[in-house]
Amino acid sequence: MALGKQIRRYRSALGLTLEQLEARTGVGVGTIAALEGRDSERSKYASRLAAGLGLTLEQLLDESADAGSGSGSLVLDSPHQPSTDDDDLRIPRFDTGGAMGAGVELRDQPGVIQSLRVSQEWLHRNVRHYTAANKLCVVTGFGDSMRPMFNPGDPLLVDLGVEKADIDGVFFFRVGNEGFIKRLQRIPSARGLLIRAKSENPKYDAWDITEGMDLQIFGRVLKVWRSDDF
Repeated sequence: MALGKQIRRYRSALGLTLEQLEARTGVGVGTIAALEGRDSERSKYASRLAAGLGLTLEQLLDESADAGSGSGSLVLDSPHQPSTDDDDLRIPRFDTGGAMGAGVELRDQPGVIQSLRVSQEWLHRNVRHYTAANKLCVVTGFGDSMRPMFNPGDPLLVDLGVEKADIDGVFFFRVGNEGFIKRLQRIPSARGLLIRAKSENPKYDAWDITEGMDLQIFGRVLKVWRSDDF
């Protein structure tokens, strides 16, 4: 499967320029052009590009599908663009299948929140620091290592525009094929700067992310909604 070929195929079917797809996804024109030109087979931007084309990642990767079939998924507005109803913004879920081309495992995730729909006013008043609205996504909380910050199944708002842990904070990331949400702390040492992954739940030990580990920062967690049962 050539991911680049599929991106070019659906972009052409929708009549989108590279600049228009960039506006929908936040992925730069140069990056998209390189993916298409090299017929790349995987990319960390795959899920974002699929959403910008009105597709799921599975649909984008399905070479047997007809790009001109007129399926509803191809005429949807970008999920990051405001809808015509009350100028709302739909914030899509993070697609774990496209995170690294093969998929990321999120252990103990009790179901998935598909999207959040918020008003522009809510976004302006409640989320003051983010890179761009089209880089926001929702991640469903998994595991109990971050209790009491959030519980499994709770929604988390993540900024995919933050791809480095340049400051201390709570981040969504992977090591190998396994996904994590942890507080990352930068610690100077005799061997240089290391990153320590810390849980909120005291039952879990902190651990260090060393230089040789396969680390990818997906984004910074901006906001969580903690649920309580009554």
